[in-house]
Amino acid sequence: MTVSLEQLRRCHFAVDLGAASTRVYVKGAGLVVDQPSAAAVNTRTGALIAVGELAEKMTGRTPHYIRVVHPVSGGTVVDIEMAQRMLRHLIGDKMRRQLRRKPFLRAAACTPHDAGPLAQRATIETLVGLGARRVELVETLIAAAVGCGLPVEQPEATMIMVCGAAATQIAVLSLGSLVAAERIPVGGEAVDHAIVQHLRHEHELMLPSQSVRPLQLALSGNGLTAHGPASTEIHGRDVATGLARCVQVDTAAVRDAIETPLTAVLDGIGRVLRDCPPDLVADLADRGIMMVGGSALLPGFDQMLRQATGMPVHIADRPDICAAQGLGAMLEGRIAPLTLNPLAT
Repeated sequence: MTVSLEQLRRCHFAVDLGAASTRVYVKGAGLVVDQPSAAAVNTRTGALIAVGELAEKMTGRTPHYIRVVHPVSGGTVVDIEMAQRMLRHLIGDKMRRQLRRKPFLRAAACTPHDAGPLAQRATIETLVGLGARRVELVETLIAAAVGCGLPVEQPEATMIMVCGAAATQIAVLSLGSLVAAERIPVGGEAVDHAIVQHLRHEHELMLPSQSVRPLQLALSGNGLTAHGPASTEIHGRDVATGLARCVQVDTAAVRDAIETPLTAVLDGIGRVLRDCPPDLVADLADRGIMMVGGSALLPGFDQMLRQATGMPVHIADRPDICAAQGLGAMLEGRIAPLTLNPLAT
């Protein structure tokens, strides 16, 4: 792990800053924040109007002087000041006062795989602005693996895939460390964009708002599989006339449009497996892949991976909050590390 479990046990709260959602875990209180990473700002006065779910609902529905911003992109803070303001309002005054009573406030945060020093520094400065005196960084892959109950500290292979909004992270873990890992810039947003472009080109239809998850509109149930519905009805705006229009969309064509960006994920899995020792790959043939993250809930995504890799594929019980739960388990001391003491000579 990037930091020791002893250091994490001293932390008082943990933050998982994602491109889609922000989650805050407070030691002793549990998960206190699970909201979209969005903030609505009045551009005339600079005042913050709304954060979280309310700000997300405002996307595409505001007058010209109100702008909805997303201070986190791809797991990296791109606007430190706005991220601090958003977190202050999401945590609330009462919880902030409780945290500030700590004599030496410590925080933990998730960072994506291969995050550069500037991205790590942005995360640290964001939490320092909330009053943290020290910030410990944990890789999202390890935190998510702990959160979904994988035996991370054991000398056996576990493969995890964190399906985020802007990127997909794949790793094989053993003895609490990354054996091989890959970060692919394809996530739920790329899938949404593929469906938006398909509807625009094939049906000349624009969706009402880019913030609406097109997949949830276009597919239902096991829509990514051949057993899903043959067609579905979509409401949107006609590209030529600008009027509201309703069309019947063939889900088979939508399925083909979705598979194009997801092939990059399959290539990433192949590269990770090629970088692993044969003994660990043999373990994975039985244990398979654990999917976490909000985009893991794409209907039929797990079945597509199962057919392409021939390995068992599992989805965590609550895939969207696994990373925050993993950080919380480390803070609460619920993870017992495997001690490897040097042998006496």
